[in-house]
Amino acid sequence: MILVLIINLIEEANFLKDSEVNFFTPLILTILNAPSLLYEMFPFIFLISTQFFFIEIYENKEFYTLKQFGIDNFAILRFLTLISFILGFFVIIVFYNFSSILKNEYLKIKNNYAEDNKYLAVITKNGLWIKDSLDIGTTIINADKIENEFLVNASLTKFDDNFKMEQNIIAEKINIQNKEWVLYNVIVTELENLSQEYKEITLKSNFDLEKINNLFSDLSSLSYFELLKLQQDYKAIGYSTDEIEIQKHRFYSLPFLLCIMTIIASIIMIYNKFKKNILLNLFIGIFISVLVYYLGHFSNLLGENGRLPLILSVWFPTIILISLSFIGVINLNEK
Repeated sequence: MILVLIINLIEEANFLKDSEVNFFTPLILTILNAPSLLYEMFPFIFLISTQFFFIEIYENKEFYTLKQFGIDNFAILRFLTLISFILGFFVIIVFYNFSSILKNEYLKIKNNYAEDNKYLAVITKNGLWIKDSLDIGTTIINADKIENEFLVNASLTKFDDNFKMEQNIIAEKINIQNKEWVLYNVIVTELENLSQEYKEITLKSNFDLEKINNLFSDLSSLSYFELLKLQQDYKAIGYSTDEIEIQKHRFYSLPFLLCIMTIIASIIMIYNKFKKNILLNLFIGIFISVLVYYLGHFSNLLGENGRLPLILSVWFPTIILISLSFIGVINLNEK
Protein backbone atom coordinates (compact mmCIF):
# COMPACT_ATOMS: atom_id res chain seq x y z
CA MET A 1 0.00 0.00 0.00
CA ILE A 2 2.84 2.39 0.87
CA LEU A 3 4.56 1.56 -2.42
CA VAL A 4 1.34 2.28 -4.33
CA LEU A 5 0.86 5.59 -2.52
CA ILE A 6 4.41 6.79 -3.17
CA ILE A 7 4.45 5.87 -6.87
CA ASN A 8 0.96 7.25 -7.50
CA LEU A 9 1.68 10.48 -5.59
CA ILE A 10 4.68 11.14 -7.84
CA GLU A 11 2.55 10.45 -10.93
CA GLU A 12 -0.29 12.75 -9.82
CA ALA A 13 2.14 15.53 -8.85
CA ASN A 14 3.70 15.29 -12.31
CA PHE A 15 0.24 15.42 -13.95
CA LEU A 16 -0.72 18.55 -11.98
CA LYS A 17 2.62 20.34 -12.24
CA ASP A 18 1.21 22.98 -14.63
CA SER A 19 -2.03 23.46 -12.66
CA GLU A 20 -2.52 25.91 -9.82
CA VAL A 21 -3.35 23.46 -7.05
CA ASN A 22 -2.25 23.02 -3.45
CA PHE A 23 -0.42 20.01 -2.02
CA PHE A 24 -3.62 18.28 -0.92
CA THR A 25 -5.03 17.84 -4.46
CA PRO A 26 -2.48 15.22 -5.65
CA LEU A 27 -2.68 13.62 -2.19
CA ILE A 28 -6.47 13.28 -2.44
CA LEU A 29 -6.18 11.90 -5.98
CA THR A 30 -3.61 9.39 -4.78
CA ILE A 31 -5.80 8.19 -1.91
CA LEU A 32 -8.82 7.83 -4.21
CA ASN A 33 -6.87 5.87 -6.82
CA ALA A 34 -4.84 3.67 -4.46
CA PRO A 35 -7.55 1.01 -3.75
CA SER A 36 -8.03 0.44 -7.48
CA LEU A 37 -4.28 -0.08 -7.97
CA LEU A 38 -4.15 -2.30 -4.90
CA TYR A 39 -6.95 -4.47 -6.33
CA GLU A 40 -4.76 -5.24 -9.37
CA MET A 41 -1.94 -6.35 -7.04
CA PHE A 42 -3.94 -8.79 -4.90
CA PRO A 43 -2.65 -11.98 -6.61
CA PHE A 44 0.93 -10.98 -5.79
CA ILE A 45 -0.06 -9.85 -2.29
CA PHE A 46 -1.55 -13.30 -1.60
CA LEU A 47 1.57 -15.06 -2.90
CA ILE A 48 4.02 -13.04 -0.78
CA SER A 49 1.71 -13.12 2.27
CA THR A 50 1.52 -16.92 2.11
CA GLN A 51 5.30 -17.07 2.10
CA PHE A 52 5.45 -14.84 5.19
CA PHE A 53 2.88 -17.12 6.84
CA PHE A 54 5.14 -20.15 6.39
CA ILE A 55 8.20 -18.19 7.53
CA GLU A 56 6.33 -17.27 10.70
CA ILE A 57 5.19 -20.79 11.63
CA TYR A 58 8.65 -22.23 10.89
CA GLU A 59 10.51 -19.63 12.95
CA ASN A 60 8.11 -20.12 15.89
CA LYS A 61 8.33 -23.93 15.60
CA GLU A 62 4.56 -24.04 15.13
CA PHE A 63 4.94 -26.12 11.98
CA TYR A 64 6.35 -29.05 13.97
CA THR A 65 3.58 -28.69 16.56
CA LEU A 66 1.01 -29.05 13.77
CA LYS A 67 2.83 -32.15 12.53
CA GLN A 68 2.65 -33.73 15.99
CA PHE A 69 -1.12 -33.28 15.98
CA GLY A 70 -1.33 -35.15 12.67
CA ILE A 71 -1.80 -32.13 10.43
CA ASP A 72 0.15 -32.80 7.24
CA ASN A 73 1.27 -30.47 4.44
CA PHE A 74 -1.80 -31.13 2.36
CA ALA A 75 -4.14 -30.25 5.25
CA ILE A 76 -2.32 -26.94 5.75
CA LEU A 77 -2.54 -26.23 2.03
CA ARG A 78 -6.24 -27.09 1.97
CA PHE A 79 -6.90 -24.69 4.86
CA LEU A 80 -4.93 -21.84 3.24
CA THR A 81 -6.64 -22.39 -0.12
CA LEU A 82 -10.09 -22.29 1.48
CA ILE A 83 -9.23 -19.07 3.33
CA SER A 84 -7.89 -17.54 0.10
CA PHE A 85 -11.06 -18.48 -1.77
CA ILE A 86 -13.28 -16.91 0.92
CA LEU A 87 -11.14 -13.77 1.00
CA GLY A 88 -11.27 -13.74 -2.82
CA PHE A 89 -15.06 -13.42 -2.69
CA PHE A 90 -14.71 -10.64 -0.14
CA VAL A 91 -12.31 -8.84 -2.50
CA ILE A 92 -14.59 -9.01 -5.55
CA ILE A 93 -17.86 -8.35 -3.72
CA VAL A 94 -16.80 -5.67 -1.20
CA PHE A 95 -13.36 -4.32 -2.01
CA TYR A 96 -13.84 -4.14 -5.80
CA ASN A 97 -17.08 -2.17 -5.56
CA PHE A 98 -15.57 0.09 -2.89
CA SER A 99 -12.50 0.78 -5.06
CA SER A 100 -14.67 1.42 -8.15
CA ILE A 101 -16.63 4.12 -6.29
CA LEU A 102 -13.40 5.87 -5.27
CA LYS A 103 -12.00 5.43 -8.78
CA ASN A 104 -15.09 7.11 -10.21
CA GLU A 105 -14.59 10.11 -7.91
CA TYR A 106 -10.89 10.13 -8.81
CA LEU A 107 -11.69 10.39 -12.53
CA LYS A 108 -14.25 13.14 -11.94
CA ILE A 109 -11.74 15.29 -10.04
CA LYS A 110 -8.88 14.55 -12.44
CA ASN A 111 -11.04 15.40 -15.44
CA ASN A 112 -11.32 18.96 -14.13
CA TYR A 113 -7.59 19.38 -14.65
CA ALA A 114 -7.34 17.50 -17.96
CA GLU A 115 -6.74 19.44 -21.15
CA ASP A 116 -9.76 17.93 -22.85
CA ASN A 117 -12.31 18.17 -20.02
CA LYS A 118 -14.59 20.27 -22.23
CA TYR A 119 -15.42 17.15 -24.24
CA LEU A 120 -17.93 14.59 -23.04
CA ALA A 121 -19.25 11.29 -24.40
CA VAL A 122 -21.72 8.90 -22.79
CA ILE A 123 -23.74 5.87 -23.85
CA THR A 124 -27.33 5.45 -22.67
CA LYS A 125 -30.37 3.48 -23.78
CA ASN A 126 -31.12 6.42 -26.08
CA GLY A 127 -27.86 5.95 -27.97
CA LEU A 128 -24.48 7.64 -28.02
CA TRP A 129 -24.32 11.27 -26.85
CA ILE A 130 -21.33 13.52 -27.48
CA LYS A 131 -20.68 17.08 -26.34
CA ASP A 132 -18.01 18.59 -28.58
CA SER A 133 -16.74 22.08 -27.67
CA LEU A 134 -15.02 23.94 -30.51
CA ASP A 135 -13.62 27.47 -30.71
CA ILE A 136 -16.82 28.66 -32.42
CA GLY A 137 -19.30 27.04 -30.02
CA THR A 138 -20.60 23.69 -28.86
CA THR A 139 -22.13 20.80 -30.78
CA ILE A 140 -24.33 18.12 -29.21
CA ILE A 141 -24.34 14.88 -31.22
CA ASN A 142 -26.73 11.98 -30.78
CA ALA A 143 -26.61 8.72 -32.76
CA ASP A 144 -28.68 5.54 -32.55
CA LYS A 145 -25.69 3.25 -32.79
CA ILE A 146 -22.13 2.69 -34.00
CA GLU A 147 -21.46 0.38 -36.95
CA ASN A 148 -17.76 -0.08 -37.68
CA GLU A 149 -16.48 3.49 -38.24
CA PHE A 150 -19.96 5.02 -38.74
CA LEU A 151 -22.44 6.77 -36.47
CA VAL A 152 -25.89 5.73 -37.71
CA ASN A 153 -29.03 7.93 -37.69
CA ALA A 154 -27.25 10.91 -36.16
CA SER A 155 -28.44 14.39 -35.26
CA LEU A 156 -26.16 17.34 -34.52
CA THR A 157 -27.28 20.54 -32.81
CA LYS A 158 -24.91 23.51 -32.93
CA PHE A 159 -24.90 26.21 -30.25
CA ASP A 160 -23.00 29.50 -30.06
CA ASP A 161 -20.86 30.61 -27.09
CA ASN A 162 -24.02 31.79 -25.29
CA PHE A 163 -25.57 28.36 -25.84
CA LYS A 164 -28.18 29.65 -28.31
CA MET A 165 -29.10 27.18 -31.03
CA GLU A 166 -27.68 28.05 -34.46
CA GLN A 167 -28.20 24.99 -36.61
CA ASN A 168 -29.59 21.46 -36.60
CA ILE A 169 -28.17 18.69 -38.80
CA ILE A 170 -29.63 15.24 -39.43
CA ALA A 171 -27.43 12.64 -41.15
CA GLU A 172 -28.15 9.07 -42.20
CA LYS A 173 -24.60 8.12 -41.23
CA ILE A 174 -21.29 9.79 -40.31
CA ASN A 175 -17.82 8.48 -40.98
CA ILE A 176 -15.80 9.20 -37.81
CA GLN A 177 -12.57 7.44 -38.84
CA ASN A 178 -10.68 10.71 -38.29
CA LYS A 179 -11.43 14.14 -36.81
CA GLU A 180 -12.80 15.47 -40.09
CA TRP A 181 -16.19 13.79 -40.12
CA VAL A 182 -17.95 12.97 -43.38
CA LEU A 183 -21.76 13.18 -43.18
CA TYR A 184 -23.93 11.36 -45.73
CA ASN A 185 -27.53 12.07 -46.83
CA VAL A 186 -27.76 15.24 -44.75
CA ILE A 187 -30.59 17.66 -43.93
CA VAL A 188 -29.37 21.01 -42.55
CA THR A 189 -31.94 23.25 -40.82
CA GLU A 190 -31.00 26.87 -40.10
CA LEU A 191 -32.40 29.16 -37.40
CA GLU A 192 -35.09 30.48 -39.78
CA ASN A 193 -36.35 26.90 -40.34
CA LEU A 194 -34.85 26.87 -43.83
CA SER A 195 -33.76 23.35 -44.70
CA GLN A 196 -31.38 22.10 -47.36
CA GLU A 197 -30.43 18.58 -48.38
CA TYR A 198 -26.88 17.44 -49.17
CA LYS A 199 -25.52 14.08 -50.23
CA GLU A 200 -22.28 14.67 -48.41
CA ILE A 201 -20.70 17.34 -46.20
CA THR A 202 -17.67 17.48 -43.89
CA LEU A 203 -17.45 18.68 -40.30
CA LYS A 204 -14.46 19.16 -38.00
CA SER A 205 -14.58 17.54 -34.56
CA ASN A 206 -12.38 16.86 -31.54
CA PHE A 207 -13.43 13.20 -31.69
CA ASP A 208 -12.52 10.30 -33.93
CA LEU A 209 -13.26 6.59 -33.64
CA GLU A 210 -10.14 5.85 -31.59
CA LYS A 211 -10.86 8.61 -29.06
CA ILE A 212 -14.49 7.53 -28.65
CA ASN A 213 -13.38 3.94 -28.03
CA ASN A 214 -10.81 5.06 -25.46
CA LEU A 215 -13.43 7.08 -23.55
CA PHE A 216 -15.12 3.86 -22.48
CA SER A 217 -12.00 1.76 -21.83
CA ASP A 218 -11.57 2.52 -18.10
CA LEU A 219 -14.14 0.13 -16.69
CA SER A 220 -12.47 -0.11 -13.26
CA SER A 221 -14.49 2.94 -12.19
CA LEU A 222 -17.76 1.02 -12.52
CA SER A 223 -19.22 -1.37 -9.96
CA TYR A 224 -20.31 -4.82 -11.11
CA PHE A 225 -23.96 -3.81 -11.47
CA GLU A 226 -22.98 -0.67 -13.34
CA LEU A 227 -21.01 -2.89 -15.73
CA LEU A 228 -24.14 -4.96 -16.38
CA LYS A 229 -26.18 -1.84 -17.06
CA LEU A 230 -23.52 -0.42 -19.36
CA GLN A 231 -23.40 -3.72 -21.23
CA GLN A 232 -27.14 -3.47 -21.94
CA ASP A 233 -26.66 0.10 -23.19
CA TYR A 234 -23.80 -1.00 -25.45
CA LYS A 235 -25.93 -3.78 -26.92
CA ALA A 236 -28.79 -1.34 -27.55
CA ILE A 237 -26.63 0.78 -29.86
CA GLY A 238 -24.59 -2.03 -31.39
CA TYR A 239 -21.39 -1.05 -29.58
CA SER A 240 -18.87 -3.83 -28.87
CA THR A 241 -19.25 -5.40 -25.41
CA ASP A 242 -15.95 -7.32 -25.59
CA GLU A 243 -14.19 -5.08 -23.06
CA ILE A 244 -17.05 -5.49 -20.58
CA GLU A 245 -17.04 -9.29 -21.00
CA ILE A 246 -13.30 -9.33 -20.35
CA GLN A 247 -13.74 -7.16 -17.23
CA LYS A 248 -16.51 -9.43 -15.93
CA HIS A 249 -14.44 -12.58 -16.40
CA ARG A 250 -11.45 -10.97 -14.70
CA PHE A 251 -13.88 -10.38 -11.84
CA TYR A 252 -15.03 -14.04 -11.87
CA SER A 253 -11.51 -15.49 -12.16
CA LEU A 254 -9.91 -13.52 -9.31
CA PRO A 255 -10.87 -15.88 -6.39
CA PHE A 256 -9.43 -18.83 -8.35
CA LEU A 257 -6.26 -16.89 -9.19
CA LEU A 258 -5.80 -15.96 -5.52
CA CYS A 259 -6.12 -19.63 -4.57
CA ILE A 260 -3.56 -20.65 -7.18
CA MET A 261 -1.09 -18.01 -6.01
CA THR A 262 -1.51 -19.30 -2.45
CA ILE A 263 -0.87 -22.87 -3.62
CA ILE A 264 2.23 -21.83 -5.59
CA ALA A 265 3.64 -19.96 -2.59
CA SER A 266 2.98 -22.98 -0.35
CA ILE A 267 4.74 -25.33 -2.77
CA ILE A 268 7.78 -23.03 -2.95
CA MET A 269 8.11 -22.85 0.83
CA ILE A 270 7.45 -26.54 1.60
CA TYR A 271 9.66 -27.92 -1.18
CA ASN A 272 12.60 -25.71 -0.16
CA LYS A 273 12.31 -26.86 3.47
CA PHE A 274 13.54 -23.49 4.79
CA LYS A 275 17.25 -24.19 4.67
CA LYS A 276 18.01 -20.71 6.00
CA ASN A 277 17.18 -19.25 2.60
CA ILE A 278 14.23 -17.05 3.45
CA LEU A 279 15.42 -14.24 1.18
CA LEU A 280 15.87 -16.70 -1.68
CA ASN A 281 12.33 -18.01 -1.17
CA LEU A 282 10.94 -14.47 -1.22
CA PHE A 283 12.99 -13.69 -4.33
CA ILE A 284 11.50 -16.75 -6.04
CA GLY A 285 8.02 -15.56 -5.06
CA ILE A 286 8.61 -12.08 -6.48
CA PHE A 287 10.12 -13.60 -9.64
CA ILE A 288 7.03 -15.81 -10.10
CA SER A 289 4.80 -12.76 -9.54
CA VAL A 290 6.57 -11.00 -12.41
CA LEU A 291 6.22 -14.10 -14.62
CA VAL A 292 2.49 -14.32 -13.83
CA TYR A 293 2.06 -10.63 -14.66
CA TYR A 294 3.71 -11.04 -18.06
CA LEU A 295 1.84 -14.29 -18.70
CA GLY A 296 -1.43 -12.38 -18.17
CA HIS A 297 -0.22 -9.54 -20.40
CA PHE A 298 0.83 -12.00 -23.13
CA SER A 299 -2.52 -13.78 -22.88
CA ASN A 300 -4.38 -10.45 -23.26
CA LEU A 301 -2.36 -9.68 -26.40
CA LEU A 302 -3.30 -13.08 -27.86
CA GLY A 303 -6.95 -12.29 -27.16
CA GLU A 304 -6.75 -8.81 -28.72
CA ASN A 305 -5.04 -10.22 -31.83
CA GLY A 306 -7.67 -12.93 -32.25
CA ARG A 307 -5.24 -15.79 -31.53
CA LEU A 308 -7.30 -16.78 -28.50
CA PRO A 309 -11.01 -16.30 -27.77
CA LEU A 310 -11.40 -13.21 -25.57
CA ILE A 311 -12.85 -15.10 -22.61
CA LEU A 312 -10.18 -17.82 -22.82
CA SER A 313 -7.47 -15.14 -22.87
CA VAL A 314 -8.66 -14.06 -19.39
CA TRP A 315 -8.75 -17.60 -17.95
CA PHE A 316 -5.63 -18.88 -19.77
CA PRO A 317 -3.08 -17.79 -17.10
CA THR A 318 -5.22 -19.35 -14.35
CA ILE A 319 -5.57 -22.62 -16.31
CA ILE A 320 -1.81 -22.79 -16.93
CA LEU A 321 -1.01 -22.09 -13.27
CA ILE A 322 -3.53 -24.72 -12.09
CA SER A 323 -1.88 -27.30 -14.36
CA LEU A 324 1.62 -26.49 -13.13
CA SER A 325 0.69 -26.32 -9.45
CA PHE A 326 -1.16 -29.67 -9.65
CA ILE A 327 2.18 -31.35 -10.36
CA GLY A 328 3.66 -29.87 -7.19
CA VAL A 329 0.66 -30.81 -5.02
CA ILE A 330 0.81 -34.52 -5.89
CA ASN A 331 3.93 -35.21 -3.81
CA LEU A 332 3.43 -32.46 -1.25
CA ASN A 333 3.05 -34.77 1.78
CA GLU A 334 6.36 -36.46 1.02
CA LYS A 335 8.25 -33.18 1.59
